[in-house]
Parts: sequence; C-alpha cells; structure tokens
Amino acid sequence: MAGDVNHDYHLVDPSPWPAVGSLAAFLVTFGAVFAMKPEAELFGVAGGTFGFWSLGLGFMLLLYTFFAWWKDVIVEGEHKGDHTPVVQIGLRYGMILFIASEVMFFVAWFWAFFDAAMFPKHHFADAFQVFEMYNTEAAWPPVGVETFDPWHLPFMNTLILLLSGTTVTWAHHAIVEGNREGTKKALWCTVLLGALFTCVQVYEYMHASFAFSGNIYGATFFMATGFHGFHVLVGTIFLAVCLGRLYKGHFKPDHHFGFEAAAWYWHFVDVVWLFLFLGVYIIYG
Repeated sequence: MAGDVNHDYHLVDPSPWPAVGSLAAFLVTFGAVFAMKPEAELFGVAGGTFGFWSLGLGFMLLLYTFFAWWKDVIVEGEHKGDHTPVVQIGLRYGMILFIASEVMFFVAWFWAFFDAAMFPKHHFADAFQVFEMYNTEAAWPPVGVETFDPWHLPFMNTLILLLSGTTVTWAHHAIVEGNREGTKKALWCTVLLGALFTCVQVYEYMHASFAFSGNIYGATFFMATGFHGFHVLVGTIFLAVCLGRLYKGHFKPDHHFGFEAAAWYWHFVDVVWLFLFLGVYIIYG
C-alpha cells in the first residue's frame, strides 16, 4: 500500500528543534562575547547588561531544546518503534564519533599542560627574566605554587570513579539479563558516586593554594580538571535520566541504547580521570 514503510531506516518527521537549537547557540555565543566586553555598547545598551540577558536567555532556550528534542527521540524509540536494529547501529556510530571528538578535546588540554610542564622556560620567558639573570632555571610547578597531595583527595576521587565504573557495568549486565531491580540498585550507586566525586572536587578546589589566573600551572590545571569535572556532572545527569526512564518501564534486554550510550560516556570519563591523576597530579603535580 502507498505510504507503507518497506525499509529499516528512520526518516525523521519535520522538527523545530534544529532551528531553535541554532538560535539558542547563537544567543549564547553572542551574549558571551558581550559579557566579556562590558565596556562595549549595542543599541544604547551596555555590553555587559546585553550580554548577560542574551547569555541567560540563550542558555535557558538551549536547555529546553535539549529536553524537548531528546524527549522526541525517546518517543520515537520507545513508543513509535522507529529505532530498528539498523537505526540503532547508526546511533552507536554517532555516539562513538562523539566520544572520539571528546577524546581530541581533552588531548588539547593535556597537550597544553604537558607542554608547559616539560618546557617551563619557554612559557615563563618574561616572568623568569629576573631568575635567569642569576642563572636560575624556570621551574615546574612555578615557584610559590603548592600543589595537591595526589594521595589524598585526588586518590579518593580515583577510587570513587573506579568503583562507579564497576557499578555501571553491573547495571549493564543486569539490564541485559532482564533484572530491572538489580539495574535500579546499580544505577543508584553510580549516580550517588558521581555526585560524591563532584562534591569532593568542589571541596578540593575550595582549598587550592593557587588560582586560575596568575600562572600557567593554575590555568592549565583548572582547565583540564575543570572540564573533566563538568563531564562528570553531565554524565551523572545522563545516568540519572536513565534511572528515571528505568522507573517508567523503559529499556529492554535487547533494546536499551539510551542506557548503553550513558555507560560508554561514563567509562570514557573514568579513563580520562586516570590519565589526569597519573599525569597532572602524580608525574607533573
């Protein structure tokens, strides 16, 4: 019959969310530029004020786009049956490419940190002129910077993330076996461990003896560990949403890519932290 679907691919319905998301991203970018240039003026309005409102509006619109668009995707997969095995393969490829892009994102921050650590004289040419006059080499970490003890809070956070990796694997095995109660318990453990990691990192930042500005060590340290902390927060929310969906009856032993994507992302976050702990805290800390 005309109109019958005779293929395994999903031809998506017209959706407003790509356009709305693009507008939100524009407002966020536009607002951020003016927020960083408060002395500027636009249409008679101070740049700082305009930037603040544009940034806030864009960010709220972006969050709403995330919620509404992903809700539509869930409906397509859970209720309309659009996520056929072929479509699920495409979703897996998409998640793999996303994680690969995230790997390169962190490569940039690792590169910045290690370059400054291995060649500190190059980065401190101006700051260390007075030291070089007395034949004193530039040091890493910079003179006066008291770094964290890697075997205190950083090691605690390492254990927390490694444990969370085991609980999310437990949840994955439980859902494959059709054990929904076991999956709920394991996901609760993972979400709580993710939240605990964030709390410990916030406490660590509050007791840092160095700031983001003032030296290259603080800048590269907080960018690398801070972006990782942001990814942990996103991953925790990702898993919390999966937990909520689990209570709504979503996910089957043979159809649970939404959870699987969250588990992949969480393992990626675990691996990045191991490199951070080894390189940033132990070797060059």
